[in-house]
Amino acid sequence: MFASVHHVAVICSDYKVAKHFYENVLGLTVVAENYRAERDSYKCDLALADGTQIELFSFPGAPPRPTRPEAQGLRHLAFNVVDIDHAIAHLNNHGVACEPVRTDPYTGRRFTFFTDPDGLPLELYER
Repeated sequence: MFASVHHVAVICSDYKVAKHFYENVLGLTVVAENYRAERDSYKCDLALADGTQIELFSFPGAPPRPTRPEAQGLRHLAFNVVDIDHAIAHLNNHGVACEPVRTDPYTGRRFTFFTDPDGLPLELYER
């Protein structure tokens, strides 16, 4: 019935900063970008290499995330990476700090967390 995840939607506080982060730091490709004048809002579809998309929205006056990461709702977004050390170095070179690498006790895989410009928890999960 369900084949894969098509997209995850993210609401940002500063559209230009968030778009730069997802496109230029994380390397996602812009598929479509639209300004919706009636909502004074941007919607940008960004894709990973496998086609999974992040919909980046801006809405004036959107409230901040209440807590990190244990608010109800989406807890975090995780990206598969082949080489976690390389991915961390890339993020560090762009001024993005990562938490210390941990090992998932159930899978034995290494992972770490970092945040987007609005503090949304993002995870690197080594394949």
